[in-house]
Amino acid sequence: MSNKKIYIIAGEASGDVHGANLVNALFQLNPNLNIRGWGGDAMQNAGLHLEQHYRQTAFMGFWEVLKNLPTILNLIKKAKEDIAHFNPDVLILIDYPGFNLRIAKFAKTLGIKTVYYISPKVWAWKSSRVKKIKADVDKMLVIFPFEKQFYNKYNYTVDYVGNPLIDEVEKHKALNAKASYQKKYIALLPGSRKQEINKMLPVLLSVAQRFKNEQFVIAGLSSFSENLYKQHFSHLPNVQLWLNKTQQIYQQSKAAIVTSGTATLEAALYNLPQMVVYKSSNISYQIGKRVVKVKYISLVNLVMDKPVVLELIQNDCTVDKISKELYLLLENECYRNNMLKQYQLLHQKLGGAGASQKAAKIILNDFF
Repeated sequence: MSNKKIYIIAGEASGDVHGANLVNALFQLNPNLNIRGWGGDAMQNAGLHLEQHYRQTAFMGFWEVLKNLPTILNLIKKAKEDIAHFNPDVLILIDYPGFNLRIAKFAKTLGIKTVYYISPKVWAWKSSRVKKIKADVDKMLVIFPFEKQFYNKYNYTVDYVGNPLIDEVEKHKALNAKASYQKKYIALLPGSRKQEINKMLPVLLSVAQRFKNEQFVIAGLSSFSENLYKQHFSHLPNVQLWLNKTQQIYQQSKAAIVTSGTATLEAALYNLPQMVVYKSSNISYQIGKRVVKVKYISLVNLVMDKPVVLELIQNDCTVDKISKELYLLLENECYRNNMLKQYQLLHQKLGGAGASQKAAKIILNDFF
């Protein structure tokens, strides 16, 4: 099994985290692997030879993707050329479906075996993509229990490996087991894409202005310049920016305002009371409203299939409504405790730790 080659593509921050844990697990099982691909700092630090950073590939929203289509098409071409040149034994694709499904189809023409780790959200929208997945993906590894049931309806067998966020959270908790944190901050998570940050951060900071006696911390990413964040809040004395310290922020916060995404689930696994907010361009929202088939946008509510955390979306994503909910999270102990009880049930639904190890074993056992 020595000198086997694996190519991995993750197109955004959460995929980089999960990709890094998978790369670590693969190397633990076989230190001689040659792993190359697209991702971020975490995957590179895990030992991946980084060909392209996700900061150039993360586009979100229908209108935003359309505006950047020439760039995206050039990136797809670049990925295809690099994969063909590297000629891996296995291609691993992590979420990021608009890009990765095209790459899967290309890999099929070259006879390269493809594993999809972390399914596209075909259960939410574009269920027509299941046909492409069945045609071009040799193995699908899913991280939510309801995804296995979804794919069963299409006679496509997938492997449920558990949720890798549990591994990430448990790993961080173990590293900081002896630390004693005072929960004194309110966490602001404006998203992991540039357009999300520019859209959401001004709204979140307007809320911070109303709570002058509270301390707020923005969970920032060093893959963007500090100025992207600081241009919005240089005049606010009760706001700090911490880069690449999201887990530490969770542990030192008493409430969170989270832009929809993986962070909603992560905050829940840290038992952090939260609300979920999201606002996109009006064009993207109007299109999305017509094609998205799920009742909720937060992963917490989706897994639990009920409104555990409040979602304030688009026109409801106002400073007044966010402020009202934040007051409840801070002052209403009964409200907070009920949310925390639901978090425990959520954890049970997701299963135990070890998703990355399970995924790595399946990949190496099935394809090498």
